[in-house]
Amino acid sequence: MHDGNVADQRFFLVGIGGSGMMPLAMILRGRGATVAGSDRGLDQGRVPAKFDSLRALGIDLFPQDGSGVTAPDQVVVASAAVEATVADMVAASRLGCRLLSRAELNARLFNASALPIGVAGTSGKSTVTGMIAAILGAAGRDPTVMNGAVMKHVARADWPFASALVGQGDAYVSEVDESDGSIALYAPQVAVLNNVSLDHKSLDELNALFGDFLGKARGAVVNADNADAATLALRLPPARVTRFSLRDAGADLYADGIEEAPFAVRFALHHRGATRAVALQVPGRHNVANALAAIGAALAAGVTLDAAVAGVETFAGLRRRFDLVGSAAGVTVIDDFGHNPDKIAATLDTLHAFPGRLIVLFQPHGYGPLKVMRAELAAMFAGRLAADDLLVLPDPVYQGGTVTREVTSADVVRDVGVAGRQALHVPDRAAAAAHCVAVARPGDRIVVMGARDDTLSLLAAEMVAMLAGREP
Repeated sequence: MHDGNVADQRFFLVGIGGSGMMPLAMILRGRGATVAGSDRGLDQGRVPAKFDSLRALGIDLFPQDGSGVTAPDQVVVASAAVEATVADMVAASRLGCRLLSRAELNARLFNASALPIGVAGTSGKSTVTGMIAAILGAAGRDPTVMNGAVMKHVARADWPFASALVGQGDAYVSEVDESDGSIALYAPQVAVLNNVSLDHKSLDELNALFGDFLGKARGAVVNADNADAATLALRLPPARVTRFSLRDAGADLYADGIEEAPFAVRFALHHRGATRAVALQVPGRHNVANALAAIGAALAAGVTLDAAVAGVETFAGLRRRFDLVGSAAGVTVIDDFGHNPDKIAATLDTLHAFPGRLIVLFQPHGYGPLKVMRAELAAMFAGRLAADDLLVLPDPVYQGGTVTREVTSADVVRDVGVAGRQALHVPDRAAAAAHCVAVARPGDRIVVMGARDDTLSLLAAEMVAMLAGREP
């Protein structure tokens, strides 16, 4: 499998419905491998349409009870979140199956490709990966793409969970994760670094990981507006670096003349004396930066500037990234993946560029992350919420396993309240959603935020239906 050829292999993916596992399953299956898997969400009856789409690809699904792991020649793949005590892992150990982490397998496929393009950074990875996919696709390069989110420009009725593309071209585009250190496994030819900020590791650890990642590439595309990223770029030979910026007119890719709209943004792109007008189908200044990153990667991959601009304009956004779910009773509902301070702040800033009160339903993505990010989250909400905005926190998502509950949603709500902003703890998520709908007035925007729980999209759709029920 060192050459990336998986056609004659059998894989069993534990947690196959996860945002990182599902696209991997699609790529393996698309390359001719025999793929099966299990998922706790399947056993609990969550998001059945997702599992139906995997079955439609010819992937066998089993309960997470060990019954799907039956032969020593199965390669058993699990994400870092799967404990060794899970029945499938116990069965794999008993049979002597080869074990790989999700990142180990993805890195092998990535490193074996002719043109590996890796996208790193604390936030914006999925969007930049999707934008590069749109550019390479529009340019006829037929890439293989591993994304952690559904790309709306690819999704169709028969391919609704399009977080992967399986192409015949030379490029393998993947987001790479620093949070578990697995970024070290990847050997990119083109490396993108969006930004470096506190999420899971200390800045010293992050800078070491990101610096090594950039050092492997023949072309590094770096956000010059992020201090840590810009410093890392200085260690590399200048000829290998493409710097992009919204502030420094001397950068290789520079954007100005930014005009924001509620669900779009336009800007002027400057590159080596050439200027192009760009119109994105996604909103916010952060997406201007994401587009510069993607264009930089495409140029490094041999795409022309005109083709890169035309391609990025076809990008229709990602599901759960500032995703307009619907409007009813004069209230707009948006579904968003924001879960760390940077990502939430970018979404709030994009919304505050236009009038209307915000009602933010934020479900923390676990008790552990809440403990790590409590101070930063509270400070960000205190600074970014307007005086009449309302923050509503249900309890963190909990999907089994052992967990210490030292910091809760109530603690964050108290911190934000002390800072003079309106925040409410409603432990039950359904009750929290009902409260948001009940207090919403015409002109308000409700934004549903959180990670690691794809039932949040279903909740957002239910809130639109509840609002519609209020209309005369």
